[in-house]
Amino acid sequence: MDKRVFVVVLDSFGIGAEPDAAAFGDEGTNTLGAIAAHPNFNCPNLKKMGLFNVDGVEGDKCEAPIGAFARLQEQSMGKDTTIGHWEIAGVVSPKPLPTFPNGFPDEVIAEFEAKTGHKVLCNKPYSGTQVLKDYGEQAMAEDALIVYTSADSVFQVAANEELVPVPELYRYCEIARDMLKGEYGVGRVIARPFLGKTADTFYRTTNRHDLSLKPPRATMLDVLKDAGKDVIAVGKIYDIFDGEGVTEKIKTTGNTNGIAFTKALQTRDFDGLAFVNLVDFDMLYGHRRDIAGYAAAATEFDNFLAEFIPGMREDDILIVTADHGCDPSYTKTTDHTREYVPMLVCGKKVKAGVNLGTKLCFGTIAKTVCEYLGVENDLDGESVLGEIMA
Repeated sequence: MDKRVFVVVLDSFGIGAEPDAAAFGDEGTNTLGAIAAHPNFNCPNLKKMGLFNVDGVEGDKCEAPIGAFARLQEQSMGKDTTIGHWEIAGVVSPKPLPTFPNGFPDEVIAEFEAKTGHKVLCNKPYSGTQVLKDYGEQAMAEDALIVYTSADSVFQVAANEELVPVPELYRYCEIARDMLKGEYGVGRVIARPFLGKTADTFYRTTNRHDLSLKPPRATMLDVLKDAGKDVIAVGKIYDIFDGEGVTEKIKTTGNTNGIAFTKALQTRDFDGLAFVNLVDFDMLYGHRRDIAGYAAAATEFDNFLAEFIPGMREDDILIVTADHGCDPSYTKTTDHTREYVPMLVCGKKVKAGVNLGTKLCFGTIAKTVCEYLGVENDLDGESVLGEIMA
């Protein structure tokens, strides 16, 4: 019988500051801690999976967890989406991707303006919603593009869909992606389309599109694909890996849509990996410091688990994890936070109540998945399959 592994990334669902968090300006952060006490947080199924039994996690522990659980510490030098997902997929990044706290160099902006034919506004680290309020009307009046960055390695381009059609904005981002290499090689170029007429009515649409750097070497996705396995990318997984190693791409518009596609995949026959990213935790709630919204999103996912877990087949494995933190209670910044992430594993053949402790490297997931699917690899991390299988 075919073996299926579902790896679900709750984007930014950190569980407490890592030992080197202070070096990233994130000492004391705890995304889970920020939301768990909110009345919108009701997650009995995550609790049953062992979330509150993970090392260092405070809360009401489950007396009889249904699966295995671990705390994963990031080995890469970063706290962004790209590096986090690459490490989940077994590739450690010893050097951080370049960031631009003072904006991009004049020569980069001048080249982008010349190649797109549009003036550029902003060129600073900025909140994605605030930048529309501060520059949106000017951009529309002057037929300009809004370029901004953050503490992450990103080059973001915002434009109103009614003036710059989405395919055209994507083309501009492809121009930027082609430009931004070497010392300017940001992790992602992100198209940020918006709509509205005035500063108080602007809103970002669901037509976001990420163009990532290609991973520096083969990831879990590549080795599984090369071995003839299915690699189904749900949400922004395809974009994060620039399509490398993906056999099927499923675009989503947010958590609810991503959850629906994951439910549908459970009813399908495939042999390999369904790799899911649920982006709203990060994009809508973490960065916007919305504790209530983040807690409610966790509850929505937990409701999904109540249906998904009983429907798992004999050889299915579910792994729930995250790629970094984004503590919605943190006041120093609205950016990602350097945190441990959970690894919660369940399945009919997974031992119940196994505390795997703290593992250095998110690649623990990649190594475990590949070993379970019988695929040899030289990925970073260590497999825990022998510890968790009944």
